[in-house]
Amino acid sequence: RRAQAVGIPATPLHMTAATMQVSQKDFEKAQEQLKLLKKDPGNEAKLKLYALFKQATEGPCNSPKPGMLDFVKKAKWDAWNSLGDLSKDNARQKYTELVSSLLSAESAAQAKDAAPEEGRHDGYETIIVTTKNNITKIMFNRPDRKNAINHQMYREIMKALEEAGKNDSTIAVITGSGDYYSSGNDLNNFANVQPSDMGKMAKDGAVLLRDFVDHFIDFPKPLIAVVNGPAIGICVTVLGLCDVVYASDRATFHTPFSHLGQSPEGCSSYLFPKIMGLAKANEMLLFGRKLTAAEACARGLVTEVFPDRTFQKEVWARLEGYASLPKNSLALSKQLIRSMEKEKLHKINSRECEVLQERWLSDECINAIVSFFQKKAKL
Repeated sequence: RRAQAVGIPATPLHMTAATMQVSQKDFEKAQEQLKLLKKDPGNEAKLKLYALFKQATEGPCNSPKPGMLDFVKKAKWDAWNSLGDLSKDNARQKYTELVSSLLSAESAAQAKDAAPEEGRHDGYETIIVTTKNNITKIMFNRPDRKNAINHQMYREIMKALEEAGKNDSTIAVITGSGDYYSSGNDLNNFANVQPSDMGKMAKDGAVLLRDFVDHFIDFPKPLIAVVNGPAIGICVTVLGLCDVVYASDRATFHTPFSHLGQSPEGCSSYLFPKIMGLAKANEMLLFGRKLTAAEACARGLVTEVFPDRTFQKEVWARLEGYASLPKNSLALSKQLIRSMEKEKLHKINSRECEVLQERWLSDECINAIVSFFQKKAKL
């Protein structure tokens, strides 16, 4: 959505000098308060802040449009330009309001963290890991970003899986906080890459992705996905490597690889046709067909669907029952089932990552990602 000017009363029809002075003071105070933020608010918020600051101090966008491959400058220019003729006064007000909302959100998050959850593991920022009742729960915790997976989150999930595989828990569960399960790979991973660094980015990204998927292939205990909301991309494809998938009826499953000039990952090029049949898998992997929870269940990707209003209660009651079963028996049975194809899955994962490395350097993929940021800046 294009940013809209904040409405002002019909009378008086002008701002007094005193009102403008107060507005300017608030604006300057907001700039100082912004420095008090302890955590990075994310690229989307930073783009809005940048655009509103430029609009408040310089007026409408007056700089030349950057080149297509200069992702950072292009995203900043698009964000500023999207504000159109928004007045300096209203831009100051919107900037001040945004800073205030960011500070409030961080304060609320800090208050929540001050009372740690029972059995919570230390050392994580993008996920919450707890062990209770023989269950290790790994919860994606970037709700403001729809639980999009950035590089840090990839590494923390791998660390959590390693810990869960070795501790005394019987099963491990992956779920999301907030309204989304996960919106998949955070495309801001590509945002700050200069053209000269594209090759290194693609190589490093392929290594990280291969290692990430390998952790799912090798996980030694029953691994259960509790899909609480929409799921996109990598968090959908690795569902094929989970042992059980429970979903809320408000969950959806989307793999828009072709729309982004990319290709399947998470061993989905092999597992999805095996799970749901070639034609159904092609509809999803090639053409980006978004599935409802009921459709995903009918195709075999999801084990069972629950009404959203009772989802958490029903699923966790069932999981606690599973976690009371003999631990070693479950682990050995899981490893026996997986051992039949483990070597093959690792080879498929490696090949998928090789293809993706090539795709990330292609004009199709670069143009698709640039287009994504252009649309995002106009929201």
